[in-house]
Amino acid sequence: MRGIGLAGSGHRRGATLHRRTVWVLALVGVCLLPLTATETASGEPAADVDTGFAVPFSGAPGYERVAPTQMTGPDQLNQPLGQQAADEIAGQVGLNRADALSEQQYHDLITGGGVGGNRDAAEVIEACADILTNTNGRPLYSNVDGKSTPSVLASYGLYVNPSGLLESPANADAPTRQVNSLIAPGGFVGTWLRDNGATRSLIALYQSAYTVQAVYGFAAQQISGAAQLVTNTKGGVSSEVGMSMAPPLWIVNFALLYILNPSLAAAMPAYWAPIPSAVADAVKASPTGQVPFSAYASYFQ
Repeated sequence: MRGIGLAGSGHRRGATLHRRTVWVLALVGVCLLPLTATETASGEPAADVDTGFAVPFSGAPGYERVAPTQMTGPDQLNQPLGQQAADEIAGQVGLNRADALSEQQYHDLITGGGVGGNRDAAEVIEACADILTNTNGRPLYSNVDGKSTPSVLASYGLYVNPSGLLESPANADAPTRQVNSLIAPGGFVGTWLRDNGATRSLIALYQSAYTVQAVYGFAAQQISGAAQLVTNTKGGVSSEVGMSMAPPLWIVNFALLYILNPSLAAAMPAYWAPIPSAVADAVKASPTGQVPFSAYASYFQ
């Protein structure tokens, strides 16, 4: 999930938030890369962290330390954050549990219920959550050579779509990219949340790190071609990872999932893993950014 629309409610605070939304979208439209964060959401001075990602893939300075680091052992591969870590990260980006939807609101949203509910939109949103939380214990099932095949690839920033194609969650084919039309200003999600008593959640989202990170995330997507992979270079070693694991996109998605349901954010990957070079090369060489999972599954075993 990449963004969310927030229109004014007619009250003074709503009008202010509407103006902020327009301003943020204007920045996104011109890819304002010099934008920086000088403080964290808690008011602490920003700390420069050498993550190995370059601007815009590194996101806003001061928030890089919040995003997942590269795994250092096999036990960390596709390991979920866990609720305690998710709550701590939420605090660092300016959110807390009170900002999330109620259980009823969340249930209504993902089932197409509530005021103005839409089942098709709900299915896209639910698919996004499944892809972004494809960690240990939460496999995705795809049709691979005629067989229902599970896969767990979140740390790589990859997933296998229902047709058995391996791709980045930022691929044009993915629900996690297609959902942009639903969460754009004036789109389904913003309207649904306002109409179902969740304006507070929208306000909290825009007051969090989401706002500044969305600018960097949008810019990163626009320059990454069909593959939607990111190069990380640290200690003289370069590797590739899917766009969803780059700091700004990971934090944007974290904020959105935490607002929906904190337990979803807790299932996001805690560490990123380099994509095997042969796989990364194949994805980059593909005109669609997709390759058959059956041809590359052995690299992930």
